[in-house]
Amino acid sequence: MRRWTAGGVAAVAALALLTGCSSTGTGGDDAGGDVTLTYGVWSQDETMQALVDAFEKENPGITVDLQVNPWTEYWTKLQVGAQGGTAPDAFWMLGDRFQVYAANDQLLPLGDAIEDAGVDLGVYPEALVDLFTYDDELYGLPKDFDTVGLWYNKTLFDAAGVAYPTDQWTWDDVSAAAAQLTDPAAGVYGIAAPLNRQEGFYNTVAQAGGHIIDDGKSGYDDPKTQEGLRFWTDLQKAGVSPTLEQFADTEAVAQFENGSVAMYYGGSFYAQRFYENADLRAAVDVTVLPQGAERATVINGIQNVGFAGTKHPEELKKFLLFLGGKEAAEIQAATGAVIPAYEGTQQAWVDSMPEFNVQAFIDQVPDGVVYPVSADTAAWNALEDEYLPAAWNGTEPVEDVADRLATAMNDVLAKER
Repeated sequence: MRRWTAGGVAAVAALALLTGCSSTGTGGDDAGGDVTLTYGVWSQDETMQALVDAFEKENPGITVDLQVNPWTEYWTKLQVGAQGGTAPDAFWMLGDRFQVYAANDQLLPLGDAIEDAGVDLGVYPEALVDLFTYDDELYGLPKDFDTVGLWYNKTLFDAAGVAYPTDQWTWDDVSAAAAQLTDPAAGVYGIAAPLNRQEGFYNTVAQAGGHIIDDGKSGYDDPKTQEGLRFWTDLQKAGVSPTLEQFADTEAVAQFENGSVAMYYGGSFYAQRFYENADLRAAVDVTVLPQGAERATVINGIQNVGFAGTKHPEELKKFLLFLGGKEAAEIQAATGAVIPAYEGTQQAWVDSMPEFNVQAFIDQVPDGVVYPVSADTAAWNALEDEYLPAAWNGTEPVEDVADRLATAMNDVLAKER
């Protein structure tokens, strides 16, 4: 949160943004004076309905219409909705997409409502508050957060006679264990080293003291950043991880789940998925990320935001403040689906999966670095996807690839200013 800032964000090219799920997405005038708010999400479970039910019980004049669209449909429809005025009143937002919406005046400012309600922003991870602040205006309250941990397969460790990872592990410990755990005859790799931003190299770049973006400029030409990349390319070179081609056939998390990789840098958002698999629950556990020159983990999360074109701004503000409050956080924590962002409510999440050391994800919050974003994050994310595979595949040196990526990225960033 102290290093990976967007920096110098200015005007953003007009993009079509967030979607509604119907032409009445902003809630029409309802008979009898009652108000209906629409709430757009990309995942539905009993948690979301429980939140809606609790809010409606406390606010009998307001009905919330929960609208669910799968991930890809969600963003596509929301592009049309935000531009056409039919976006949901409230909706989920991610940090790497937030600035475009805010810069195009498509989000409802919440600063005054937060201040009037006396909300203490100190109960949320600072990185998430910063991530959703634009031009000194706050547009939402954090719903949940995720950090990254080192998941490991105890069965494979036991079979290889390797001691389980601890909170004292370093990069060298990871590399040494990966070599011991790799068994080509059994089709087992010591670790998964995919080309992954949030769960992979963004973490090790920060641990090396590097940065992805700072003050509107790329950090890929920084030797420390390149050291963070080299952690992964060295694992690929050593043959202790599946190749990028193998990951294209079967994603890294699936290879961890099927027992073909022993270690996986994975987010807290996988905890419930792993836990619900009875066989996996007994076989795996998690600890904090091994440290490089320093400790760091990417921290990210979902924010509940509001549509600037809503017909019911006061009711919408009330709903958004509820979603960011303690009661809503406690409802989320009890299901084990996510780590609620509200301080002091995470224990129920920990208790929901007693066989796992998921406390490790919360313990890393002080070391959290915010997911790197800018006004047009997608533009340079595409460049990362274009340039970095050559380093992972070993066809070009990390330094050469990263230097060229920095030049191309700076060209894109210059257009934001």
